[in-house]
Amino acid sequence: MLMMNEKIKAREVELTGLDGEDLGIMPRDEALALAKANKADLVCTSLFSSPPPCKLVSRGMAKQEAAKEKKGQKPASGPIKVKEFRLTVHIEEHDYDTKLSQMQRLLESGKAVQPIIRIQGKEGDAARNLLERLIHDLAGKGTKETGIQVSGKQATVKLLPV
Repeated sequence: MLMMNEKIKAREVELTGLDGEDLGIMPRDEALALAKANKADLVCTSLFSSPPPCKLVSRGMAKQEAAKEKKGQKPASGPIKVKEFRLTVHIEEHDYDTKLSQMQRLLESGKAVQPIIRIQGKEGDAARNLLERLIHDLAGKGTKETGIQVSGKQATVKLLPV
């Protein structure tokens, strides 16, 4: 959060001028008056030292810089979307090709895919083989994040884009 002007509660501040010149330690009220006279804002740069270092910034610029910084951080923190594909061990070749091309398209666009194969009875080995075939066919587009997981009624693997 940005501490500016009257929100700064310290009695004394270490002040830096508009052009970066060191103005020394002075009372907060005197620094606020100086900021008003120069049509600037008094901005606290760190709350962890005493007296807190503050600088004069032309009016409105501090909020704009803070907004730019915040806006720049948003896209980087977004999680990768994961699309699940449900298959069975007895999938026909045409259906396999269709699912494969859909997964390739999603991986190329930067999304992760997670094929899930439903298992009935003793189909665990066949499901593992089908997932290994999928991983092999998608080798150029994606890499597996997790190993093949076979549990109870399903087998799954998560593939991330390259």
